[in-house]
Amino acid sequence: MPLLSLPIVHARQETPRNRVVRLGLDGRPFAFDAGQYVLLGQPGAAAPRPYSIACSPVQAREQGALEFLIQVGEDGTAGPHLPSLEDGRTVEVDGPEGTFVLPTGRPAQDVLLVAGGTGIAPLRAMLWELLAGSNPPRIGLVQSGRTPDELPFAAEFRALALSGRIHLVETVTRDAPDSWQGVRGRIGRSQLEAAITGAAPLCFVCGPDSLVEDVPRHLAALGISPARIYTEHWADQERLRA
Repeated sequence: MPLLSLPIVHARQETPRNRVVRLGLDGRPFAFDAGQYVLLGQPGAAAPRPYSIACSPVQAREQGALEFLIQVGEDGTAGPHLPSLEDGRTVEVDGPEGTFVLPTGRPAQDVLLVAGGTGIAPLRAMLWELLAGSNPPRIGLVQSGRTPDELPFAAEFRALALSGRIHLVETVTRDAPDSWQGVRGRIGRSQLEAAITGAAPLCFVCGPDSLVEDVPRHLAALGISPARIYTEHWADQERLRA
């Protein structure tokens, strides 16, 4: 697909360190699979960097836009490749790329999504793609963040859980107020077991190296075949760029 120049039509604060940035497609089609990524950069800025598309293909068509979860620094910018996230700014989009996607021709079956930090972005795309199907599977979602306010899309996922469309487990690895109702600590066997809705779910894991290395071991201990576990490190996309 040729390089596209798309405008930022909306950027909002999702967590203290993350923004949800929507790029308008201006009526142009953009074919991709849930879980894939693109390279993003602004004209004349530093080399672009990879970001997973955080919405499903169905949502992109309905909204006429692509969504991304972008981490920012203390200065509110994502870095020299995206020096401004203001509405109206142009972003160059190259892609899509990546093989961390839902299998084609998959039968209706249980699915487990496991994310740490901004690793939730491709899994959110997969989640909404699955829910848009005529016979959606039972879905478990385990999400980890440093603190409760650093869980991206928390309100959205909690609403889905309340409506019975997903089974949600949230955990935080650092301090949390006494009012916190979720789990504390890193994602481990107990958190995964609490989210699994069937005997042999398809599992998708995305996040930092420690999570992507640990979670498959815990899943194997729960009797899930490695052939049913799909993983992507945050660093994977950077290595593809190197």
